[in-house]
Amino acid sequence: MNILVTGGAGFIGSHLCGYLLKENHKVICVDNLITGRRENVEEFLENKRFEFIKYDVTKTFSYERKIDWIFHLASPASPVDFEKYPLEILKVGSFGTFNMLEFANKNNTRFLLASTSEVYGDPEINPQDEDYWGHVNPIGVRSVYDESKRFSEALTMAYHRKYGLDVRIARIFNTFGPKMRLDDGRAVPNFIDQALHNEPITIYGDGKQTRSFCYISDQIEGLIKLMKSDYNLPINIGNTEELTILDFAEKIKKMCNSKSKITFHPLPKDDPKQRKPDISKAKKILNWEPKVDLEEGLQKTINYFKEDLI
Repeated sequence: MNILVTGGAGFIGSHLCGYLLKENHKVICVDNLITGRRENVEEFLENKRFEFIKYDVTKTFSYERKIDWIFHLASPASPVDFEKYPLEILKVGSFGTFNMLEFANKNNTRFLLASTSEVYGDPEINPQDEDYWGHVNPIGVRSVYDESKRFSEALTMAYHRKYGLDVRIARIFNTFGPKMRLDDGRAVPNFIDQALHNEPITIYGDGKQTRSFCYISDQIEGLIKLMKSDYNLPINIGNTEELTILDFAEKIKKMCNSKSKITFHPLPKDDPKQRKPDISKAKKILNWEPKVDLEEGLQKTINYFKEDLI
């Protein structure tokens, strides 16, 4: 098939491109490289079935050949991006999603939206299932990402209901692995970078807030299974193994044989106190659940960053 991946030079997008190429598909990677990195797709550039297009999808998009699937992953997604690129995030979640849905509708193309667990905000229930409507501050610093994804979901469902467009919505929970940006402000690269350099490991708040981390290969398998399914409503894709940020920092410190001290800093506004997916639907509908153990995934990620830092 001919498969388009927006945000294809990003962390998840580049892994998705690699998976699709191994499955012998033609992959068109579209990225404006605001937060995506050309080096993430460098290994694919000589592959005749891979095409890289530097383009901003907030502008009307066209392509000369038939596209069978679209994975719409384009958007800065890290906490440090929320203040750095607020308007760009809002634009790609609105104009960008609209343009790709328009293109999909005109060309009868199956469309998958990469949404996020952030649509649940700072949740009042745990774990979070797909029927939970969320607890989001619509004017907070994080709202540029939370609300852009909520709007993207609404827009995607509107195209499905009005035009019968074949859509999928993946609510992605915390994902980690090789090709993450060291400076992206998320716990995994932050902690590993600090631990490898024996620098203080920075924890925001008291460290009792929880997260559930899904390794990248599991995440990609979930996205592929969702795209191949016939299910149009949102589905959580994430790992149910929940642990506190403090326990997570201690685990990484130990695995890195680090002498780092753990330091505590004020918690950013609207930072979720807990995050754990209910993946009952993914298990039942997609026959999917994570396979990679947290320590196994962390070791692969630590090894990647060790090589990257040398």
